[in-house]
Amino acid sequence: MTFSIPGASAAGNGYTLTLSCPDRPGIVHAVSASLVAAEGNITESAQFGSPETGSFFMRVDFRSPNSYEQVHAELAGTAAAFGMAWELHPAGRRTRTLIMASKSGHCLNDLLFQQRAGTLPIEVPAIVSNHRDLESLADFYGVPFHHIPVTPDTKGDAENRLRELMAELDIELVVLARYMQILSTDLCRDLAGRAINIHHSFLPSFKGARPYHQAHARGVKLIGATAHYVTSDLDEGPIIEQEVIRVDHARSAAQLAALGSDVEGRALSKAVQWHAQHRVLLDGRRTIVFN
Repeated sequence: MTFSIPGASAAGNGYTLTLSCPDRPGIVHAVSASLVAAEGNITESAQFGSPETGSFFMRVDFRSPNSYEQVHAELAGTAAAFGMAWELHPAGRRTRTLIMASKSGHCLNDLLFQQRAGTLPIEVPAIVSNHRDLESLADFYGVPFHHIPVTPDTKGDAENRLRELMAELDIELVVLARYMQILSTDLCRDLAGRAINIHHSFLPSFKGARPYHQAHARGVKLIGATAHYVTSDLDEGPIIEQEVIRVDHARSAAQLAALGSDVEGRALSKAVQWHAQHRVLLDGRRTIVFN
């Protein structure tokens, strides 16, 4: 269930509350009572009870004249009583995001363009690549570029350098914008729930090199892309967004690749936007997306 109040406003600070807990009666009433006690005015609210996992999920935008610390303290008792995993975020704060890419720049360009245009609520303090092909694109947008080459012998050192960079820059989200390296199991575990990847939706049917050419040879009628959280199971993490487009026999392999690039950019941008807006909650191997 989702509802919003157009034009609703109240003096004070904006906040976003997200929570999940075992589903039981009284959760919405208790959360609402806590927000009333914090002098909160709800401007958008969404909730979902998962019959498969027995979990309850909720996202609330509200305004309150009280400070972050006061609002957090008011909600803490309710969260403890219901065993909630919860987060409270100040409205308007941009998510500090590190983008990783290799040689293809279409997804990186989409993210940087939307961030500069103000339509993507992220701050990008660094771009990391295992090649130098995209350094000029990073320079164009004025984002520091970090070349961290990766070989089988240096993979551990490269990932340690990445960890150091993330800590130094206070990174909250990592986006693999066509980064063509497999992350180690340990790094995937460290980044659980805060790293997003994009891949063509042909997987697992068309693995390996030149997937669009493989798809063209098989005469596919739909091409698409999947944005998902990174896990140690390659390209099988919880799905955030998928985009598809119809094609026919008249399209060449090169045209399929061009269309696929556009679809990849759209799916990844939406996933990053929803994550940065705290609209994505994990439900085991699935996601709950309040978009």
